[in-house]
Amino acid sequence: MAPQERRAAIVEAVRPLLVEHGEAITTKQIATAAGIAEGTIFRVFADKDELLDAVLDATVDQAPLEAALRGIDRSRSFEDQLLEATVLLQKRVVDVWTLLSHLSAKRHEQVRGPMTDSPELAKLFAAHPGRIRTEPATAARYLRALTMSLTHPLIAAEAASATDIVDLVLHGVGRTQAGEGMA
Repeated sequence: MAPQERRAAIVEAVRPLLVEHGEAITTKQIATAAGIAEGTIFRVFADKDELLDAVLDATVDQAPLEAALRGIDRSRSFEDQLLEATVLLQKRVVDVWTLLSHLSAKRHEQVRGPMTDSPELAKLFAAHPGRIRTEPATAARYLRALTMSLTHPLIAAEAASATDIVDLVLHGVGRTQAGEGMA
């Protein structure tokens, strides 16, 4: 196996261990989970800290999310596309939070800062200009922010459904029936 492939395989094997045991995982546990000898870990990573950093980096890497968003079938209705995107966003929120909740505050500093924009999510909105009243990148930010706030376990006692989130983004909370709309 090529070094980059071995590195990626070890990172993927370690992620569930971190969720289960936190940073107290041992190199023996890592080796067993990855199906490798303990010494192999240190041929790929300088030390356990570098490995843990790599797991965190892989978890917050936006590239897999962008690829999944790119894979959404554009022949489906706009709402269905947004529902699928929202489910992907919700999974990401939970995955990142779950890992971070098992890591030390030192590692939290690695991921501080604003979310980067999602070009693929903006493209979903851009393909339907008649359905939105803001710029596609802004609509994408709204969907991501709302999804995060209505999904994150420390913010929402119970996650909102993807359907409710998409409805809220597309229609807001105001009534649309005659005489009941916003002034």
